[in-house]
Amino acid sequence: MIELGRLRALCAVASHGTVTAAAAALHCTPSAVSQHLGKLERETGTVLVEKDGRGLRLTSAGRVLVEHATRALTAVEEAEAALAAHHGVVAGNLTIASFPTACRGLVPGVLTRLAVDHPTLSTGLIEADRDTMIEALRRGTVDVAVLDEWPELPVTFPPELEHEVLGHDVADLVVPAGHPLAAGTGPVALADIQHERWIGSTPGTVCHEWLVRVLPRARPNLLVAEFETQLTLVAAGLGVALVPRLARTALPPGTVAREVAPQASRRVLVATRRASARRPAVAAAIAALHKTWAARP
Repeated sequence: MIELGRLRALCAVASHGTVTAAAAALHCTPSAVSQHLGKLERETGTVLVEKDGRGLRLTSAGRVLVEHATRALTAVEEAEAALAAHHGVVAGNLTIASFPTACRGLVPGVLTRLAVDHPTLSTGLIEADRDTMIEALRRGTVDVAVLDEWPELPVTFPPELEHEVLGHDVADLVVPAGHPLAAGTGPVALADIQHERWIGSTPGTVCHEWLVRVLPRARPNLLVAEFETQLTLVAAGLGVALVPRLARTALPPGTVAREVAPQASRRVLVATRRASARRPAVAAAIAALHKTWAARP
């Protein structure tokens, strides 16, 4: 009988491409992964992987086995989740992945709530971008992912994942206190401010792509990774920025926030694997996310 640990090693190599990366995902040593692969090939009497430069790739037999192994491992995960639900105990290990803004403005409260309500649950946190989180969920290296979705850039989830909406995060125009728009009232029309000197997120990020789609004639030339840094640049009088409310607990001195029209907002989503949805720890994390979101000022 093929051991599940060896199937997990093969699937990890299939996903990550190298023994080292597979070992990191499985929290074991590269030698352990290599031993699993060697034993699996001897048990099956088949060559399952072959060298591909510095990495490994599956043979045709390896691809057949991975296809069946994925279904088997999913079934095992579902069985473990059902058994955990039967016992109803929130314990074990749980890893949450989150986009950077929520890592600061939302997840700390979630982790604190979980620590108080479920002291036997060990939690981990990984900050990542959207694509990385979805792939980590698929691979099973994280259990819950908190993602952002702008209307102009919808998220496509693979069938083995499920998701729900936590809420909507509205973005406001933030300008220096001495800016002509600082003294106005009512929403500012986006169409009227594309000529401003824009501060934006770095290219390649979801927030940068969203900004250039919402403001197609804008040319952001101050590009930084964090919204907190954007606010600092605005306070220095160097430009204006569209900043989601989740990214700021308070405005820095020397800045003013104005609503925009049409309203700019993103959905904040929580995603999990369908196979693990019944795990009490996963359910507890999702409940904590909803409670913490609702308690935001």
